[in-house]
Amino acid sequence: MNKQVTITVPATSANLGPGFDCLGLALALYNRVTFTAVSTPTLTIEVTGLDVEKVPTDESNLIYQTANCLFERLGKRPSGLHIQQENNIPVGSGLGSSSTAVLAGLLGANALMDGTFTRSDLLALATAEEGHPDNVAPALLGGLVLGVMDGTAVHIEPLPIAPQQVVIVTPDFQLLTKDARAALPTQISRQDAIFNASRLPLLIRALQTADYDKLAMAMQDRLHQPYRLPLIPGMADAFAAATAAGAAGVALSGAGPSLIAFAPDHHTEIAAAVTAVFQQNHLTSRSWILPIETSGTQINKLASQGTI
Repeated sequence: MNKQVTITVPATSANLGPGFDCLGLALALYNRVTFTAVSTPTLTIEVTGLDVEKVPTDESNLIYQTANCLFERLGKRPSGLHIQQENNIPVGSGLGSSSTAVLAGLLGANALMDGTFTRSDLLALATAEEGHPDNVAPALLGGLVLGVMDGTAVHIEPLPIAPQQVVIVTPDFQLLTKDARAALPTQISRQDAIFNASRLPLLIRALQTADYDKLAMAMQDRLHQPYRLPLIPGMADAFAAATAAGAAGVALSGAGPSLIAFAPDHHTEIAAAVTAVFQQNHLTSRSWILPIETSGTQINKLASQGTI
């Protein structure tokens, strides 16, 4: 009998304008990873869904790497391992695909080997791997989450949020995280620091109450978006098109290239308007209208008969 564990991890949108590296939101779009312990000393990885050509199926696979790190911490591992990875979140999109891989690897390995690591332990490990908690924390816990780093210590504050739907549009454009980081200034003015510091609590309050009248101002940012928008063809015009179509607040999702838009209605029109702008800039795109995900990562353990 082969032990089997399935981990379901939601997409996330981080930053949300002024919440740079500290605020994240879970969305109802999921990657699912099934781990099966097998008796033969082999590793097999099967990938289905979106962007399969971008996901390695050898030991360089990020899910396997993080699972292997936890096996080493536990001091035990299965004789062999089969990983089935179902991708519904595009890779390198600013929707937390790498965070889903890290969490799936850690939680899957822990559950498969009956490990004693708590969710808090695993969140700390995932944050250390990712560098900050703005994606891994909402992916693990669901909803809107504020993450604060104090050295290597992580303080997580889940925040209540009103039910609502958001528009996600992802242009087919590669924006590497290192390039998005490199575009940022090494110093900022006092005025820009005050600008963002005043808008972050307003953004949290507006999201908690679905106060769309405040979102346009609350999602303004001077720390990262002004420097990253020019890296993505048509993104500044896409922001304007989303607003003209009815979006109350628009932001880069993570470092981009995805756009996230908040609105009480006209979601289809907003997605179409943004898609049209990217088409004018010779980019195809994918779009979703998604509710906020409130349950976080799910773990399903079962035993399966037979061998792989």
